[in-house]
Amino acid sequence: MEKIEGVLIDLDGTIWRGNELIPQADEAVAYLRSLGKRLVFVSNRGNWSRRMCHEQLRRFGIAAAEEEIILSSTVTAQFLRAHYPLCQVWTLGDEGLHEELQHYQVPLAPVPEEADFLVITLHETMTYRDLDLAFRAVHHGARMIATNIDKMFPNEHGNAIDVAGMVGAIEAATARKVEVVLGKPSCFMAEAALRQLKVPPDLCLVIGDSVQSDIRMGRMYGMKTALVLTGNTKRSQLDMLREKERPDYVIDSIYDIIGLGKGVMW
Repeated sequence: MEKIEGVLIDLDGTIWRGNELIPQADEAVAYLRSLGKRLVFVSNRGNWSRRMCHEQLRRFGIAAAEEEIILSSTVTAQFLRAHYPLCQVWTLGDEGLHEELQHYQVPLAPVPEEADFLVITLHETMTYRDLDLAFRAVHHGARMIATNIDKMFPNEHGNAIDVAGMVGAIEAATARKVEVVLGKPSCFMAEAALRQLKVPPDLCLVIGDSVQSDIRMGRMYGMKTALVLTGNTKRSQLDMLREKERPDYVIDSIYDIIGLGKGVMW
C-alpha cells in the first residue's frame, strides 16, 4: 500500500450486497482514508444517480463526497452532453438514470419516436410498457447506448439479472445492436475516475468483485488490482482465469485490504 496513492472501489459485491453492508467494509474504507489515500467509488450502477448512491453510503456510515462517486449513469450523461449536446434521449431504466441525465442537462425526448438515442440501464421495476416504449424508440431510428452490459450483479438474495437482460430484449426485437457501452471496463469509466483522483494509473489500486469489469479495467490501464470474493466471483473460479484476467491479489473481502494477509498474490 505504500506505493499506492489512489484507490478505485467498486460498490455492489464489494461494499454492499443489496441493502446489506458487507461486514466491516466501512472500516476498510476508513482505514484507506487514514492512510491518506485518494478514493473514488466506481460502479456500473446505471439506474442510480450520485445523490442516491451518496445516501446509500451515508446510511452505511461511509463518508464520501458526491464528486468521489463515478457511476455508469454519470459517465453516460457526460458522454452525451460532450458529444451530442442537442440530442434527445429516451431511457429504459430506473429514475436514477433520468436524474443524472437531467443534472448534465441532457434533453429527454417527450415521446420515444422523437429520440435520437435510447439509453439502456438496469430497470428493477420494468413493465411490458417500458419495454415497448424502448422498442418504439429504436424502431423509429434511435441509436442504442448501454450504461453497461453486465449479465448479473450481487444482492442480498444472491445474483440478480443485470443490464445485459434489458439489452438482449431490445436487440432481439429490433435486430439492432448497442453502439457504445459506457461502464466498466471502458475507457470512459477509467478516465473519469483518474480525472477525479488526479493520480497516475501505476499508482492506483482497483478493488472489486468482477473479473470482467473491475479487474479487466485495472489491468488495461496498468493499475494494481485486488479481487474480492464477496460478490460475483468465487474462489472455485480462480483456476479458470486466463493470464490477462488474473488480479494481483485475491482477498476474501475488502476488509482484508488492511493487511492483505489472507490474499493470494499471483
